[in-house]
Amino acid sequence: MNKPPAAPPGPLRPPPAEERRLAVAPAPAPARPPPQPPRLATPRQRLLLAAGVAFVLAGSLWLFSAILTPFVLAAVIAYFLDPVATRLAWIGVPRGAAALLLVLALALAALLCVLLLYPLLLAQVTVLLQRLPSYVVGIGQTVREALAALAERLGPEIVDQRLQDLAVGQVGAIVSFLGAALARLVGGGVALFNVFTIVTVTPVVAFYLLRDWPRMVVRMDAWLPRRSAATLRQLARETDRVLSAWLRGQLLCCALLAVYYATALSAVGLELGVTVGLVSGILTFIPYVGSTVGLIASVLLALAQFGTWSGVLTVLGVYVAGQIVEGYIIYPRLLGERVELHAVWVIFALFAGGVAFGFLGVLLAVPLAATLGVVSRFWLRRYLESPLYLDPPRTGR
Repeated sequence: MNKPPAAPPGPLRPPPAEERRLAVAPAPAPARPPPQPPRLATPRQRLLLAAGVAFVLAGSLWLFSAILTPFVLAAVIAYFLDPVATRLAWIGVPRGAAALLLVLALALAALLCVLLLYPLLLAQVTVLLQRLPSYVVGIGQTVREALAALAERLGPEIVDQRLQDLAVGQVGAIVSFLGAALARLVGGGVALFNVFTIVTVTPVVAFYLLRDWPRMVVRMDAWLPRRSAATLRQLARETDRVLSAWLRGQLLCCALLAVYYATALSAVGLELGVTVGLVSGILTFIPYVGSTVGLIASVLLALAQFGTWSGVLTVLGVYVAGQIVEGYIIYPRLLGERVELHAVWVIFALFAGGVAFGFLGVLLAVPLAATLGVVSRFWLRRYLESPLYLDPPRTGR
């Protein structure tokens, strides 16, 4: 008996349990696209960002220079008082309370100085204006006697009468100019600052800046471009080190020298010793200028008042002692080797800032000079490490 033909083999089926497992298995996930590389800023974008920031800062300084003085002065005060506020906060005093106490103490100290010193300075300026003609005559007579003695030694053909008259006239003009300038400086000193601004705006702005100083630093740090954040932080720390050392040390030096010169010149009997001494100490923040101006003014006043060279030598001794104390005691102990601002650079920055923006420029001069100095040294180090400097010299023709 023939068997029917076998059915063609069908597809193999898994066991029932395996079939159920395959039925509920999830579908394979679609392939993810490859991660895209992070977008990088082009050199042109970086250059435009730096140029834009510089343009905005310079434009704001030029456009708002008439009203920026109290705000810059408040920023200087907050920067100066920030270490003290930080220490008070570290021992448990709230930052806001510490800022308020420090600003109030500074305002009271400034008010006390104005109440005590300004009437005295005005009285001395009044004496100067009253006695200025006699001072001019006295100095002229002393100079004429010195030139006559010089003519006897060298002969009238070298030191003739016309030279003597010219020298006496020039000395008298210099004394008159210095006296008038000093009178305008003291008498119109309040005009340099708006009274309303100093009394109200500057302390209020200084309080808020001092209270929020740490948060502002953190916020500005968060705005730094990530690519250059480490370098910018290093430059900022270096600038802060140089600037804080110069600013705080220089202010203490000015205060100590002002007290010394005012006390010493008054002790030797110079009638305008307090005024000249305070001006000499305050101008000490301009290297060599304050002591030179004070020395010239004191010598001329000593010639006019005493009429003898012994009084002049006494005043010279006061300034020589002040320079010794300044150079060997005050500066090494308060500033030391931390300050990397050359005296010529500071003088140029102060005069350039004063010519460009007046008192505002003087306030901004040293911070900008310190920043430019730090950046210049940074790029100089980069240059000395680069192939531009390290490429070997050519050996062939």
